[in-house]
Amino acid sequence: MNKFALFIGCLGFIINSLQAQSYRINFKGTGVSTTIDSVKVENITQCKSMEFEGTDTLLLGPTEGINDLNAGDHESLSIYPNPIMFYSNIEFESLKSGNASIEIFDEMGRVIFIAQYEVQPGYNRFLVTGLGCGLYFIQVKSKSYSYNGKLLSNGIGKGSPEITFLNENKCLRNSLAVNRTTSIVQMQYNAGDMLKITGISGIYKTIVMLVPSSSQTVTFTFVACSDVDHNNYAVVQISTQTWMEENLKTTKYLDGSPIPNVSDSATWTNLTTGAYCNYHNDTLEGATYGHLYNYYAVGDARNLCPAGWHVASDSEWRVLENFLGDSVVAGQKMKENCSTRWEYNDTTWGTNTSGFTGLCANYRNSTGSWSMAPDNNHDSNFWSSTVDVTSFIWFRGLRWCYNDVFRAPALSTSGFSVRCVK
Repeated sequence: MNKFALFIGCLGFIINSLQAQSYRINFKGTGVSTTIDSVKVENITQCKSMEFEGTDTLLLGPTEGINDLNAGDHESLSIYPNPIMFYSNIEFESLKSGNASIEIFDEMGRVIFIAQYEVQPGYNRFLVTGLGCGLYFIQVKSKSYSYNGKLLSNGIGKGSPEITFLNENKCLRNSLAVNRTTSIVQMQYNAGDMLKITGISGIYKTIVMLVPSSSQTVTFTFVACSDVDHNNYAVVQISTQTWMEENLKTTKYLDGSPIPNVSDSATWTNLTTGAYCNYHNDTLEGATYGHLYNYYAVGDARNLCPAGWHVASDSEWRVLENFLGDSVVAGQKMKENCSTRWEYNDTTWGTNTSGFTGLCANYRNSTGSWSMAPDNNHDSNFWSSTVDVTSFIWFRGLRWCYNDVFRAPALSTSGFSVRCVK
């Protein structure tokens, strides 16, 4: 009866501490895939990020005292069951024979166990017992590798762990994979922080924006969004619309026909057919910020967007703006944050609370010249598919010096970024 009461008290302590100061976030998938290979979480309020396996549980909360344990390779370390009551297995891959140390820290970062073991190449398994109620941090180190992990104990031990070497087997991890339970990954979080969470399942990537106020399960709705060049784009749902979260990078139309890359300014300004370029003809710019296209490519019936997607019309851009609070304030919510290319004006730097992640990609003028804002690092323009009555084409611009989404008409020979909508 005493042990049961102690267990209930420990469990209450764990639940209260997690709910009062921390939130547990689990993940599931739906749509074209239900599995989650990995998750990337970006705290865009703090400009910090981390990645982990899709089966892991994210524990959000304070991490004081354990900052030195945040780095490391989780791929070759398994801790199961986790959480535990009576015992847990620590399984890790040794890259070569030799000594390896196992250290256990409490939630304040204090060492409560340390020992060295002679291990062989392959996966080595140890049994840990005697852990009391609480959150612990496991560190496995040798001269050639270092692994870190977290372990939550609901146990009734006295906080005096014992570790027993069980066996070594080069195939051990595969044989035990079916028994592995969810691991807990911790991330520092303050109330009100905005998280950008990317779920990855094979070629599919979906963004969810979240300000957690409770423990919950995040559902990723995976949607196919791949162009003919096999670029696989992340997507984000904003209100009723599903947008590409990245700028288009294709060099071909949907039927496989090539889109010419035109670098010469004189040639560019005299074009009457589709073309693309990279900003300042820099291939790294194109790889990072997407290509710039003239409207002849955007309006081509062969379609440059992925199958099932199209260039947003003027009215579709308006739906996005209105949802974000109209064009006067929407720009700041659409601009990428944590980026040096938008930081020229502190009061209009992006917050990206929409998840649109508008990059500061710049543009090419209709004369073939490049955008001439100071340092060439300030504005981005996005085509719509709508032709104005004056035969100009409506576009949207994000600007470094304003919070708005700028709407204006442009000539077909301008070179702008492209975002597709489903």
